[in-house]
Amino acid sequence: MAAKKAVAKKVVAKKVVAKKAAPAKKAAGKANSAFMKPMTISADLMAVVGKSSMPRSEVVKALWVYIKKFNLQDPKNKRNIVADANLKKVFGGKAVVNMFEMTKLVSKHLS
Repeated sequence: MAAKKAVAKKVVAKKVVAKKAAPAKKAAGKANSAFMKPMTISADLMAVVGKSSMPRSEVVKALWVYIKKFNLQDPKNKRNIVADANLKKVFGGKAVVNMFEMTKLVSKHLS
C-alpha cells in the first residue's frame, strides 16, 4: 500500500512539472504589420481574387481557392497550374505555370 502511494506521488509530481514547463503564449495582436499590409491589386488580378486591396498572403490564398474551384491543377503534376482565360492575363500569357513561378508572376500585379 505504501508503494502505491509513492507511485501516485511521483505521477502527480510529473504532471505538475509538465504544466510548469509549458512555454508561455505570445501576446495576441502582434502580427508583422509589413506582412499584413494591404497591397493594391491590378485589374487583371482583381478579376480572379475579387478585391482591389488585400495583403499578399490573402491574395495567394484567394488564388488557390480560384484554382481549386475551377480544377486548374494538372492532374498528373499537381505543381503545375493550367491557366484559364483570367489566369493567362495574370501569368503573362503562359498556359501552364509552376506553382513556385506563380508567386513571382503574381507579384508583378501587386503594388
